[in-house]
Amino acid sequence: MRLHTLLEVLPFYKVHGEGNPAISNIANHHKKVMDGDLFICIKGLEIDSHSLAQVAEMNGAAAILAERKVDVHIPVILVPDTKKAMAVLSDYFYKQPSHQLLLVGVTGTNGKTTTTHLIEQVFTGNGIKTGLIGTMHIKAGDELEVSHNTTPDSLTLHQTFYRFLQKGITSAIMEVSSHALDQGRVHGCDYDIAVFTNLSQDHLDYHRSMDEYRNAKGLLFSQLGNTYFKKSPKYAIINKDDDTAEYFIKSTAAHVFTYGLSEDADFYAKNLQLKSTESCFRLVSPFGEKDVVLSFSGRFNVYNALAAIAAASAAGIPIDQSVKSLERAQGVRGRFESVAEGQPFSVIVDYAHTPDGLKNVLETIQSITNGDIIVVVGCGGDRDKIKRPIMAEIACDYGDFAIFTSDNPRTENPMDILKDMEAGVVGKQYKLIPDRKDAIKEAILHAKEGDIVLIAGKGHETYQIIGHDVFDFDDREVARQIIREM
Repeated sequence: MRLHTLLEVLPFYKVHGEGNPAISNIANHHKKVMDGDLFICIKGLEIDSHSLAQVAEMNGAAAILAERKVDVHIPVILVPDTKKAMAVLSDYFYKQPSHQLLLVGVTGTNGKTTTTHLIEQVFTGNGIKTGLIGTMHIKAGDELEVSHNTTPDSLTLHQTFYRFLQKGITSAIMEVSSHALDQGRVHGCDYDIAVFTNLSQDHLDYHRSMDEYRNAKGLLFSQLGNTYFKKSPKYAIINKDDDTAEYFIKSTAAHVFTYGLSEDADFYAKNLQLKSTESCFRLVSPFGEKDVVLSFSGRFNVYNALAAIAAASAAGIPIDQSVKSLERAQGVRGRFESVAEGQPFSVIVDYAHTPDGLKNVLETIQSITNGDIIVVVGCGGDRDKIKRPIMAEIACDYGDFAIFTSDNPRTENPMDILKDMEAGVVGKQYKLIPDRKDAIKEAILHAKEGDIVLIAGKGHETYQIIGHDVFDFDDREVARQIIREM
């Protein structure tokens, strides 16, 4: 595609330099630039890639998109906002790939990863070839690749959608973070189904208030559009039991399916029975009733399953088929995952890193054990400090023995993070062990028959960030090693 043809989708711009080169691809990282690429300069939080325009030219860039003049010898297109222009250009360059996919976006504080995986398993079980984008990885059919953000930037998204189509994938299911919505990373994505899981405290270092956080989530639903097409209807899937449900329902012109544990939801669970290894309930929906037996426990997982069933119904999948797929579904790595090495007590690893997430997991554990609950938990550095004392308080209130340790301290002193946590548990019993491996070892050695050890916060992650360095660290493998050495 020629540069001037590509630029036709922008409302206005200025061009410095002559020429109308053929554009072979689009890149926003100077190291990924190849001959004939359009290089997009992005002013990021840490790096302003306008300073790398000359490097991009040396690497073969045919043109530069920027917000200010840069010193190069190739055409420079100036626009007010390169991030927004990147979304428009990449959507057009890759032939609007999201329009050709059944695109499902899932947002909320907790449950995004599990819900997307459950939807993906239901779709796959019903013959739909799927792609998955989220915290754990990007999955194209059976191929996995590393995911660097919960939701990638708009260029990466459109490139990924295009690659999905090349592989014969017809549906993409993705996690949509509040950061991505606020920063416009999903601009140009034509969502067919948007799912809201829940809203509780998180990311207040970025959003500053719960109202701002809620409003960012709401963008997914307001951006579903304001028109109706019989052949391609839009659906919003809303957790009716969440306090903010009405806000999200009012945010969208799309058809709404609600779900929850109360009868005023469209899809709800009655006769709920939560057991140590399964969850049973009677599904009631506008499309009929069905008994459901899930092979994973927890009230929060029932919500995730209901969201998946409602989303699948919006996609035209009968509830009988959805339930059949969910009853075969496997749990998600690092989400309430058991570490079993023949020990007489249970060890559970979970990604719970918000107050509500930790509370939900601990309430589930309380319902399945008569033994003690030992909690290992920390809080990430350079992130929301407000939740630290709350997380500590929940660990002490719902656990019998709490150990506070490092999560990903990043550039903060681990002891400063632990001091912030201590502020929420004055006068309560707990232990501080900054080294995460030592903390896990202490918890496991403290456990006796019938107890449950919860290692919370990192879940599927296989690394720990200390300072600017990334070290190998997997809670599950560390726990296994300690148990084997007992």
